Amino acid sequence: MTTRLPRVIVGLTGGIAAYKVVTVIRRLVERGCDVHVIASESALNFVGSATIEAISRNPVNVGLFDGVSEVRHVSLGQSADAILIAPATANTLSNLADGRADSLLLTTVLASACPIVVAPAMHTEMWDNDATVANVQTLVNRGFVFVGPDTGRLTGSDSGTGRLADEDRIVDTVLAQLIAPDFNGVTAVVTAGGTREPIDPVRYIGNRSTGEMGVRLAETLTRRGAEVILIAAHLEVAVPRGIRVVEVSTAGEMHDAVNLHASGADLFISAAAVSDYRVGNRSDSKLKKSLGVPHLELVENADILKDFSGGKGSTFVVGFSAETSRESFVENASAKARAKGVDLMVANLVGEDKGFGNTDADIVLLDENGVVVSEFHGTKSDIASHILDYVSRQRAAKP
Repeated sequence: MTTRLPRVIVGLTGGIAAYKVVTVIRRLVERGCDVHVIASESALNFVGSATIEAISRNPVNVGLFDGVSEVRHVSLGQSADAILIAPATANTLSNLADGRADSLLLTTVLASACPIVVAPAMHTEMWDNDATVANVQTLVNRGFVFVGPDTGRLTGSDSGTGRLADEDRIVDTVLAQLIAPDFNGVTAVVTAGGTREPIDPVRYIGNRSTGEMGVRLAETLTRRGAEVILIAAHLEVAVPRGIRVVEVSTAGEMHDAVNLHASGADLFISAAAVSDYRVGNRSDSKLKKSLGVPHLELVENADILKDFSGGKGSTFVVGFSAETSRESFVENASAKARAKGVDLMVANLVGEDKGFGNTDADIVLLDENGVVVSEFHGTKSDIASHILDYVSRQRAAKP
């Protein structure tokens, strides 16, 4: 007996990022999906049909009146286990929000009852336009799942938010729709970014962090059914729409926000890089060089993770331990796991060119006793999925 492969419809639309979607198609096929591509005529200006068919291993679908005898504009949607629309242009988002049905892709979407993933790609001004914002919110309210856009280099010399999300992250998002959401009904609080402690009104001390890991955790939790609050300090990455964000700056503000929002939550993940110290003698005015080198009095900040874990109740707590020494990597994280009172400690190896931003990383998972339960290497999206897979199993095993 042959098991049917999960069928994924990829709606390829006419944006320059279409060439990146070829990689997404390849990886979906490699991950065991039966991929059928609906390409708009404008998309074929960027990627040829021969390339699409060779990679997907299925004929490309283009016209609304192709395969009329098969009622293809309905049958494709009815047979899909998931639909991916990428790159989703501003025009495509507008047509989807309006419920239009004048193309094969649009009729397929209307005829489907499966999860729909949207990966936008456009210039920043178009993404930030009020019309696009309203269209995205409409689609989010209808249950469409958004991945990206990212911030980075766009067409020509432009940079900003609007870049197609990382290909692996798009693939992970699609694959996640093919399984039952395992965090349905779960309330989760995630901290992300690096706190900053003022020296004076224009200077600060702080911890290096882009917030990428925390954002990917919040995004993955949302995709898997959780209600998420992201407590964010100075993020350098875009937060997907649909995630509630509480912005903070200092460690003290983050401490208060955690106490307010995480109390009674089912899951708390402390992924932020929190300053261990603040400046006790901060100046209310800018310090002048003419006065000489200032003497800073450092005062220890409260330990957010340890304080919360001490009264966590039934909340499952995940902590992060950033380490720079490969030799004492696991030993230091193990000691922290026991001292902080967490249910899971994630140790990640960092350095000048390792562990920060949208890069691959090495992590080790340790249980509440400081015992290594898993080691993993991958993208931040892969790591988020790996961590949450473990959390899901542990929560399911507990009464």
